[in-house]
Amino acid sequence: MTSSLRDWQRRCIDTALEHFISTPHVFCQATPGAGKTRMAAELTRCLLEQDRIDLVLCFAPSCQVVDGFRSTFAAVLGKRLDGLLGAVGAAYTYQAMDYRDEGFWRLLDDYRVFVVFDEIHHCAGHDPLLSNAWGQQILQRIQDRAAFTLALSGTPWRSDDRAIALARYSSPEGHLIRDYRYGLKEAIADGVCRSPRIVLLDNQKVKLTEELDTESTVRLFPSIAKLLGESPVTYEELLRHDAVIDQLLGLGCGKLDELRRLKPDAAGLVVATDIEHAQQIAQALEAMGEDCRVVTNQIPDAQQVINAFRHSNCRWIVAVGMISEGTDIPRLQVCCYLSRIRTELHYRQVLGRVLRRTCKADDQAWLFVLAEPTLERFSQRIADDLPEDLAVMNQVQMHAMESDIAAGETAAAEHADDTGESERGSGKDAGYTLSMGDFAPDPTYQVSFSQQYRQQLLAFL
Repeated sequence: MTSSLRDWQRRCIDTALEHFISTPHVFCQATPGAGKTRMAAELTRCLLEQDRIDLVLCFAPSCQVVDGFRSTFAAVLGKRLDGLLGAVGAAYTYQAMDYRDEGFWRLLDDYRVFVVFDEIHHCAGHDPLLSNAWGQQILQRIQDRAAFTLALSGTPWRSDDRAIALARYSSPEGHLIRDYRYGLKEAIADGVCRSPRIVLLDNQKVKLTEELDTESTVRLFPSIAKLLGESPVTYEELLRHDAVIDQLLGLGCGKLDELRRLKPDAAGLVVATDIEHAQQIAQALEAMGEDCRVVTNQIPDAQQVINAFRHSNCRWIVAVGMISEGTDIPRLQVCCYLSRIRTELHYRQVLGRVLRRTCKADDQAWLFVLAEPTLERFSQRIADDLPEDLAVMNQVQMHAMESDIAAGETAAAEHADDTGESERGSGKDAGYTLSMGDFAPDPTYQVSFSQQYRQQLLAFL
């Protein structure tokens, strides 16, 4: 066994080899950033040396991850994984399975093939009728024909609660059965992953000014959660508010400054909602004197941009749907989460992009996010994943904001209380939009933030 393997990788390989004596399928959950690809490559090497397989096929959700598999497997095995003559196998995206012909799938009948599935949670279903397209391919083409399979996931659940292909579940509880599990708490204790600090950003005096037919009213809210729950303001609208963007980015930049004193190439990731939003964020960073790169799925050379950023000294990369899962940029250590996506799967995958540890000096990862109730709940669940002796610290800090209540605004604010209540005019229903963007024809309300700005820090010590 290679001496540079981590202990968890050795244990997982030993467990898989033992399982393969009696069952062809193994499911491994390992926290993002732990080194699943390297473990899979070393397991493949063992199976080849023991003459238990002839070929290996790898499937992954994106081209970036496929490229990572090809390079890692080639380094470990000393053979290519490009599917050409002389290669030990091939790596493809799940989408590419639909375009393989019958001759390709006959490889599973003619040879002893080991099939590796990365981020298997993308493939749904035990029953072909209840599966998604990728799950159907696995069930129909691979499940009963492969010599062995290895299913990998750092976040083994689906937002739609459907069963994961090739996974087993307990009865009657329905809990996922993992043959090997390497969680975040173990990875932090082993020095494999950074300890995450999640900063939930809130405001104690959010003012909503609504313009009705003949008058304006003002309501004050004691938190962002109250604003979202008791007003027409949406979470996505807040993400586009210049004050919110500036505050999140300002805190991220300040933290990155600190981290770069210890690790000069440390970098930050901003996860944006869409291309227009990404450009707005990039402009805000540039106004702060920061250099940044923007990468979206609409950029033809997106992978080249990511690769160049990986090896550069550029401080920030702003991404839309490109760096949420599987993309390995170890120098990323700070993330500002400005995505409209509020699923636990996506949230944990984004956090995983800043967890990969590279040296003794980079033991912390920082995630800055609005204190939106769903994301706050996900953050607490991440805290619950850690052992009891890693305390969760809640810290409240006050910060002055440049977007203080502007002078000359309506005197109705004087009569609004902090509970979010105020008198409303008896005119017709108001149409709503934010002053930060054109979401409706007539701008009829504004959101502004006071100096009473609050952070809640979930720090895993």
